[in-house]
Amino acid sequence: MRMTLPVNGFDVEARYDDATVETVLLPLLAEIGARARAVPERLIVFLAAPPATGKSTLAAFLERLAAQTPELPRIQAVPMDGFHFHQDYILSHAVTRGGEIIPMKRVKGAPDTFDVEKLRRTLLRARHEDVLWPGYDRRLHDVVEDATAVTAPALLVEGNWLLYDAPGWRGLPHDFSIFIEAREALLRERLIARKMRGGLSREEALAFYRETDGPNVCLCMERRLPADAALEMTAEGVLRPKKQ
Repeated sequence: MRMTLPVNGFDVEARYDDATVETVLLPLLAEIGARARAVPERLIVFLAAPPATGKSTLAAFLERLAAQTPELPRIQAVPMDGFHFHQDYILSHAVTRGGEIIPMKRVKGAPDTFDVEKLRRTLLRARHEDVLWPGYDRRLHDVVEDATAVTAPALLVEGNWLLYDAPGWRGLPHDFSIFIEAREALLRERLIARKMRGGLSREEALAFYRETDGPNVCLCMERRLPADAALEMTAEGVLRPKKQ
């Protein structure tokens, strides 16, 4: 199945084979739908995964697929990236890595570059009322406040750190969670290729991976809370249920 979807401000072609749709994605949506019908407030679902697993595209695809399936409630997909600190804050602050104080901009995307308390407050409000959700503009490289009005009975939030097992992140309010696993070597090549498409040389992309993307991939996969549903991405980029 193919769909052209708006993802992070760009049109992206989402492609999932029929077997994945029938055996993985529709059962996930059926579970979300059953849970949404069973509670009086808005259902909150987390889709967590390391970078380069296609979680933003998957979230947009699940929203569209639910809209095309009459027996399912409406699902609204939103990114966690809108809870980055604003760019002016990131450019004027520093973090500590290995005992060294470095500019926050060098590790943008790491957990300490997000306003997790703002995320928590917004999720708590979203359970019981419609809210305005912030977005992230990849052209401006900055947060856009009040980007999306959340009105659907089920909210699907996607991001790297939603299941991060650390103070401040533990216990973020949600009702159901999904995590996508993948081999680090696979994500490494996908992230390097992504940076090269953005104009970096392979040497520059490798350096960025070693300093930023690589640590985020490892941290996301190694320090996470258990998910209600676990998927894995194969070397071919296909999603399948995680074998226990």
